[in-house]
Amino acid sequence: MVGYELYRWRDPKGYELIGALPERRKDPLRITKESVLNWGQKYFAFQLDPDDAYFIEVEMNEEVIPGEI
Repeated sequence: MVGYELYRWRDPKGYELIGALPERRKDPLRITKESVLNWGQKYFAFQLDPDDAYFIEVEMNEEVIPGEI
């Protein structure tokens, strides 16, 4: 299962991992940097500045999904 690890900039530490989200959308045209960061803001309750945050696509284990344990 494809997912995303979200990171944000924190002075003076640098980038820190906020968390991981599984991708559930079927239409790849709906997947944008803004949509992933907006989802992360809602899910993790962090204010994310697109200039100070990024995500990487990762392969997630389907058995453990955040928020569904």
